[in-house]
Amino acid sequence: MTIDTASALFNRLDPTKIALLFDVDGTLIDIGPAPFEVDVPDELKQSLARLHERTQGALAFVSGRPIRDLDLLFAPLRLPAVGGHGAETRLAEGAPVSRIEDLPEGLRRLLIEAAVPGSGIEYEDKGYSVALHYRKAPKEAERLRHHISAGRAAYPDEHTEVLLGKAMFEVKRPGVNKGDAVRALMTEAPFAGRAPVFLGDDVTDESVFDILPALGGQGFGVGRHFPQIAGIFPSPADVRHALRILANDTQP
Repeated sequence: MTIDTASALFNRLDPTKIALLFDVDGTLIDIGPAPFEVDVPDELKQSLARLHERTQGALAFVSGRPIRDLDLLFAPLRLPAVGGHGAETRLAEGAPVSRIEDLPEGLRRLLIEAAVPGSGIEYEDKGYSVALHYRKAPKEAERLRHHISAGRAAYPDEHTEVLLGKAMFEVKRPGVNKGDAVRALMTEAPFAGRAPVFLGDDVTDESVFDILPALGGQGFGVGRHFPQIAGIFPSPADVRHALRILANDTQP
């Protein structure tokens, strides 16, 4: 599958009949050395705003980031979103955010202790989960594994699981994933009755790709292959180019 094929398929989509769902890091924007060391081009925001209009509001982020962080990155846009890998949902622009229960504060503090100054480890305390990023310190991966195991063992009555991402471990509540959140999202207006089209790049996106056939949708990978996808974009830059074309309803 070539970029030309993926772009051609994507840009034949009819925005009036689909719901556009996007992972963020590694899909819409390039992965940076730390969660907030990333670039969100103004042109991307313009494309998303236009596509939000063309889909009559059926466009959403499906991200591991908290929705509050998505709002900061994409300001002034406050688009519908699934955040925290399914732990949060906002159905419409400006609507309230629903979220699951937070992890105990003591467990979160214990996990965050791994991010000692100078270690190169960055952390995100999302309340309902803690993400530990080691992009700047790949040699710290094994130490992080042991630290997380010890932290979870210290709270044996608290049910948690570890989500693996790109140079990242995230301790979260079990049974929370993007796929289930997208399935629920697609039952609500303005998404209901539309065919979901999802773009993602990481193992954390597999649960969404898995449910698309049953929903009559299709998926596009970014930088990697997933089963049953329609095409692959080599990079976020290629995705942004395709969005610009679809947003403006023009030919490449």
